[in-house]
Amino acid sequence: MPGERTSEPVHVVGGGLAGSEAAWQLATRGVPVVLHEMRPVRGTEAHLTPSLAELVCSNSFRSDDAEGNAVGVLHAEMRRAGSLILACADKNQVPAGGALAVDREGFAQAVTDALASHPLVEIRREEITTLPPPEWDKVIIATGPLTSPALAQAVLDLTGESALAFFDAIAPIVHFDSIDMGKAWFQSRYDKPGPGGTGADYINCPLDEAQYHAFVDALIAGEKAPMRDFEAKTPYFDGCLPIEVMAERGRETLRFGPMKPVGLTNPHAPDVKPYAVVQLRQDNKLGTLYNMVGFQTKLRHGEQARVFRAIPGLETAEFARLGGLHRNTYLNSPRLLDGTLRLKADPRLRFAGQITGCEGYVESAAVGLMAGRFAAAERLGAQIVPPPPTTAHGALLAHITGGHLESETEGAPRSFQPMNVNFGLFPPLAEAPKGEGGKRLRGAEKGLARKKAMAVRALAHMAAWLDTPEKAA
Repeated sequence: MPGERTSEPVHVVGGGLAGSEAAWQLATRGVPVVLHEMRPVRGTEAHLTPSLAELVCSNSFRSDDAEGNAVGVLHAEMRRAGSLILACADKNQVPAGGALAVDREGFAQAVTDALASHPLVEIRREEITTLPPPEWDKVIIATGPLTSPALAQAVLDLTGESALAFFDAIAPIVHFDSIDMGKAWFQSRYDKPGPGGTGADYINCPLDEAQYHAFVDALIAGEKAPMRDFEAKTPYFDGCLPIEVMAERGRETLRFGPMKPVGLTNPHAPDVKPYAVVQLRQDNKLGTLYNMVGFQTKLRHGEQARVFRAIPGLETAEFARLGGLHRNTYLNSPRLLDGTLRLKADPRLRFAGQITGCEGYVESAAVGLMAGRFAAAERLGAQIVPPPPTTAHGALLAHITGGHLESETEGAPRSFQPMNVNFGLFPPLAEAPKGEGGKRLRGAEKGLARKKAMAVRALAHMAAWLDTPEKAA
């Protein structure tokens, strides 16, 4: 019956953001969990610690604006749903303008401690290299973009499909005391404060026009780390392009991307508008480390140090970590998974996180949240009711389980691609929002009103979904 405790565990394979969240959702509903994590028995190219939910790229969970940003709405929904990942992020936040950023070590340790201390969670440090044995009747596979090659191949053999892959990149981290604050300054764009922030949460390094073009030339000419054979035909994901790839796409690309100079005034030269700006964001609570925002790269380490030290303010920069690149793998989920994330070829297996084709820390954890809730309901004999598509969670689920588009000319499905949550995934509003006195809105004002209305609708529908009593299946 719904709400009753069960003695049969659900196995969760993978202790990243999605697996950790799925395990928490199961355990807090009275369902025992066996969480399998291969680190430190077997490491990966990107991870550095044995901690659960280790962040391997940015330390930012992106915008925390629950009125005008879809990922901010997702944050709010997850908090209401009792998310472990958001609770630990909130407890370990560091200033980051309008974003929610965390002390990465404190965050991962908080997640690890919470799961290790829960009486219904057993953590097994072991690599799962084959499909789970038949006696594991309920399994969530949340092995992420760095899934063990053997397990990935086993899943592919079962489905008869080929995995798709894309690249994800890591930005360099700089020691704060090596930054020349006589040239750089603290300021958020438009002085916007965020959670735990002051409106002066980023370090800004200005470049004039000549410096900018010299920097672009150096990026393009810099020696890159060689690609291995299996990476040669793997496309990049546009949401996390290496900085040198952006430079190759046009000389002004960076000025309209991570190096845009808008909303900033250099106090060292207030009458001179920077041609471009490099921003660094606090990476730990102590404020001793800052990461270079948007500076993911495949340049060789020696080249990174040379090229990045040409940036004003970073001439003597000491790097706690240099950038890198790794290959991500995800399923053709609209073809392979049902509406509750179960593998159609073997319904005892559920998938969660980036392997399903979502992109981003928060999105991965949100899919883990849904997979955990679905598996708990199934184990407890309750009816599985997915979140409404008008919510951020439901919009993500709809993309993953039916997100491919049909070609207008050939009628064939296009390639399924990973996606961050965005308002484009939400169903349209029944009526266009209007201004005071029924005034018809236009342009930017209309867009802002539409996003706010979608956010209000999403949070209301999420609250109703969470409050719906569980019923027996």
